[in-house]
Amino acid sequence: MRLAAVLAILTLLTPAAIAQQPAYATVAKGLQHAWAVAFLPEGRFLVSERPGTLRVVEANGRVGKPVAGLPAIAAGGQGGLLDVITDSDFARNRQIYFCYAEPGSASTNSTALARARLSDDLSRLDAVQVLFSQKPKVNSQHHFGCRIVENRGADGQPDGTLFLTLGERYSQRDDAQTLDNHHGKVVRVTKAGGIPKDNPFVGQTGALPEIWSLGHRNPQGATLSPLGALWIHEHGPRGGDEINLPQAGANYGWPLVSFGRNYDFTAVGTGGTSYPGTLAPLHHWTPSIAPSGMAFVTSERYGKAWQGNLLVGSLKFSYLARLELERPYAGRVVREHRLLPTLGERVRDVRQGPDGYIYLLTDAADGRLLRLLPAN
Repeated sequence: MRLAAVLAILTLLTPAAIAQQPAYATVAKGLQHAWAVAFLPEGRFLVSERPGTLRVVEANGRVGKPVAGLPAIAAGGQGGLLDVITDSDFARNRQIYFCYAEPGSASTNSTALARARLSDDLSRLDAVQVLFSQKPKVNSQHHFGCRIVENRGADGQPDGTLFLTLGERYSQRDDAQTLDNHHGKVVRVTKAGGIPKDNPFVGQTGALPEIWSLGHRNPQGATLSPLGALWIHEHGPRGGDEINLPQAGANYGWPLVSFGRNYDFTAVGTGGTSYPGTLAPLHHWTPSIAPSGMAFVTSERYGKAWQGNLLVGSLKFSYLARLELERPYAGRVVREHRLLPTLGERVRDVRQGPDGYIYLLTDAADGRLLRLLPAN
């Protein structure tokens, strides 16, 4: 284990910190670099594995065979089968959405978003349709982004659109500041793959109409707050991981500015942390925690102190961050609690289930699905 990780754990292991730590139960194990978990009826789970498999986990923890019917997937590096969610009306339409590294020609690839119907016997995907394909495809195995969020309207009901986070593919970082590509963007499309008429760049010459916001690096966490706001987090370079609230048409600065440094320790872009026409992050981590997965706590299972908090997984330090905000589901981060500091496994996904419990996925060749239990 790296010295920085050891020091981070030792810092947390005070008697008070240990007393406040929640327990967890292993729901399932033997998962291969699991990336996302979605919830099915009757206590089942749908889990994506980065090497390119989708599995149903039974309520008793039994891991099923790979679900058939996935499209071709470019598995390698950071790419593969990534996020998966179920439609808000899944009980009726059995619709799921998933994103993945879509292969192109001559070793190129890009992030794609697809929908499909999960068969009644849970064995296959039917009627697979690609809703969106990031342009252009490039030869890279890095920075796919790839978190999906179903949007809601002002009335709190699903509005028929989906947000998708997209990385700038690492080698194409400057693309994050231009509108003629999908690199380093959040996009918004309809559930049928169309362009919402109120997207901010619709009708603008030289701009791709799917774009919602720009100036992102590699967003691997996204969630919709109960107040209806989209929240994302994104990996910084050497430091400067960010939490942002993507607004229509807004620019979040990468790679003009960052709270981090390049991997060779040189300054990023202008060398500053602010730039005219860009929005500063709501919160940042320096040094980096390598965040992945994101969920708000609305459940009463963990007590009033947790309600309205934001949970974020750490890949680098293998813990779960519980972030207290100024107000429930809103405002700046006022306090961070580092949970499960001795877990020893990279936390890839964080979700609140329909039963009110928090579920975590760990990213390993023999990864686990965990259920977080309330502290006594």
